[in-house]
Amino acid sequence: MQTAITGATLIDGTGRDPISNATVIIEDGRIQSVAAQGAVPAGAQVIDGTGLTLMPGMIDTHVHMLSNSEPMLHRLVTPFSLHLLRGIPNAAATLDGGVTTVRDAGGTPAGFKLAIEQKIFPGPRMQVAVTILSQTGGHGDSMMPCGACLAVPSPDVPASVVDGVEPMRQRVREILRAGADWIKVCATGGVLSASDLPTASQFTEAELAAAVDEGRAHGNIEVMAHAQGTNGIKNALRSGVKSIEHGIWLDDEAIALMIKHDVYLVPTLVAPMQVIRRAEAAPGTMPEYGVRKARQVVGDHQQSFRRAVAAGVKVAMGTDSGVGPHGQNAEELAVMVQHGMTPMQAIIATTRNAATLMKLDHEIGTLEAGKRADLILVNGDPLADITVLQPHANIVLVMQGGELVKNQVRERVTA
Repeated sequence: MQTAITGATLIDGTGRDPISNATVIIEDGRIQSVAAQGAVPAGAQVIDGTGLTLMPGMIDTHVHMLSNSEPMLHRLVTPFSLHLLRGIPNAAATLDGGVTTVRDAGGTPAGFKLAIEQKIFPGPRMQVAVTILSQTGGHGDSMMPCGACLAVPSPDVPASVVDGVEPMRQRVREILRAGADWIKVCATGGVLSASDLPTASQFTEAELAAAVDEGRAHGNIEVMAHAQGTNGIKNALRSGVKSIEHGIWLDDEAIALMIKHDVYLVPTLVAPMQVIRRAEAAPGTMPEYGVRKARQVVGDHQQSFRRAVAAGVKVAMGTDSGVGPHGQNAEELAVMVQHGMTPMQAIIATTRNAATLMKLDHEIGTLEAGKRADLILVNGDPLADITVLQPHANIVLVMQGGELVKNQVRERVTA
C-alpha cells in the first residue's frame, strides 16, 4: 500500500527552502515522490500533516547505547548481561525522540545492532565501532588507579588497550572480525578518564596510521578519533581519520587540515554540560576529576566549535549520549545554534551531513525520491525555534524505512 503525507511544511535536509503544503508519497519503504500540493494516488493511506513540519529522521553520529552514566560502584556490581539489556530502553528512547539512525562510538557489540535489524526490539538503525582503542593509560583504558579494571572480557567486544604499530594492526583486525562498521581510536586524553588530561596526545602517528590503513584495506572502513587536545587532533588528521570527535582545542592549522582532507567535526557540545548537570543534580555520582575537567573544557569547547563553523568545517551532529541521558539527542541542535549555527545548518548537520559521514547518504539523510522513508512529523517549526525538536511530545510521528514506529496522530490517518 502507498502512503501519502500531505499538507505539512517540508524541510528536506538538503538546505533548500522549506516547501509549504508538501505531498510525499511512500511505497515499499521508499519515497516515491516529493512535490508541493502533489496528487494523492487512489487507495493510498493518507496522513494529514497540516500545521506540522515534515523532515528527515535525525541522525546522531556519536552515542554509547550501552552506557547509562552509572556510578562506577554500580558498574562493578552489574552483570554484563544486565548491562547489555539496559541498552534496550536506551534504544527505544532514542527512536522515540525522532533519531532514526546512530553511530555507536564504542562499547556496544554488533549483536545489539543486529537485534534491532531483526526487529527483536525497536531502536535506531545503527553503525557500531564495538571497541574504543586506547594506549596503556589512555582515555579508553579501564584500569582504575586502585588496580580494578572496569572492562568486562567478551568475545563480542575485543580488548581496548593496545600499544605499537603491529599490535594495532592485529587489534583492528579483531574488531573488524567482531563486526565493527567503524574503528574508534583515542588520539588524546579525555574528561572522564582517570589517568590523563584532555590535552594529552595519545598513540603515535604511526599507530594511528596503521589503524587507518587496516580499516581501508578491509573495505574502506573509516576511523573516528576521540580527539580533544590540539596536537592529538593534528596527529589524527595527518594519519587519515574521517571524523574528529569533540575537537575541544582546534587551532588554525587543525581547521585547515580538516577542510583540506574533508574531515568532519562531531562536536558533542552537550557532553561536558551533561557531566556538570549530573554532578550538581546527584552529588557523588560523577567522579570529581571528571567534573573538574568538564568545567575546565566547556568554554573552550564552545569557542572552538564557533571557529570551526565560521571557517566552513563540515559538522555532523553527535551527542555522546550515555554520558548524559539517552533520548535527549535534539538538545545538541539547540546548543549548536546557540554557538554559531543557523537552525538550518544544525538540521543539515543532523540529516544530510550525518548521513554522508556514515556513507548512507544514498539511502537516508534527505527526503528525496528513491531514498528510504526515514522521517518525522514535528509539532512546531524548528527553523523558527530549534528547541521544538527536544520534547518527545512534539515528535508526533516517526517513520523508519516506511514503517510507522511512533504515531501520535492516528486521528489524522485515513484511507
